[in-house]
Amino acid sequence: MGNQLDRITHLNYSELPTGDPSGLEKDELRVGVAYFFSDEEEEVDDRTPSDCGFTKDHSPAEEGPFSVSEVEYSAFCSQECIFSKLRENEDLNVYSAKTLLTMCKPGDLLELVATAQAPHWAIYEQDDQVIHLHKGEIRKDSLLEISNGRHGRIVNNRYRYRPLPPDLVMQNAVGHLGLSRDEICWTNSESFAAWCRFGKREFKAGGEAHSAEQQYFLKVHLSGSGVHTLVFRSLEDMIRERRRVDASGILKELSLVNGGKE
Repeated sequence: MGNQLDRITHLNYSELPTGDPSGLEKDELRVGVAYFFSDEEEEVDDRTPSDCGFTKDHSPAEEGPFSVSEVEYSAFCSQECIFSKLRENEDLNVYSAKTLLTMCKPGDLLELVATAQAPHWAIYEQDDQVIHLHKGEIRKDSLLEISNGRHGRIVNNRYRYRPLPPDLVMQNAVGHLGLSRDEICWTNSESFAAWCRFGKREFKAGGEAHSAEQQYFLKVHLSGSGVHTLVFRSLEDMIRERRRVDASGILKELSLVNGGKE
């Protein structure tokens, strides 16, 4: 894990991307900045609905709501909770894509889930259309088509940052349509969609300066084995590891705090 945590620490501050706190970043701010794109976590694939991990009692054709078996998390930066996915604190039920469409508003943050895959995130536009990062491209697609039998939910409150107004969220998303692999500064669909909604450059690869004082702590709530606390140097590193755990269900040998269990 040490290599993963250190992979962008060679950057000096002058090489880091900057941006307007409002999330309205000007095109020229992206010029000359080296970013790192990886599609090793590509989530939306060609699985059939029967491959998505839903049981006979919870087929993809059902409207929901119903629950799926998932790892639960909470995350902190400087003792402030910045992310929470805990069933005891929020509704983690999922719905069919058709039902989800009746619940969405422009600018909503959506998450599509399936067993043994990292969740796929997108920004809802309107009329069944979402904007998302897929296969190294920022694109607009039909939610019904990209769901491919997966169920989903609205996750506007998953991150605890202050959201941008819906029109600015959409401006962020639409303004990056068509960007491809060499122009993209997000490593997965979640980082892109969350950046659109919150406008924080920490969601970009290499988007924050590292300091000894600032660390991110991810609490992994594993059924039957307590809470494991992991430490990271950047939000992006934390997101990538959490998504890897979602896809594999396995914790690698990581930097653990307080022995790893509480």
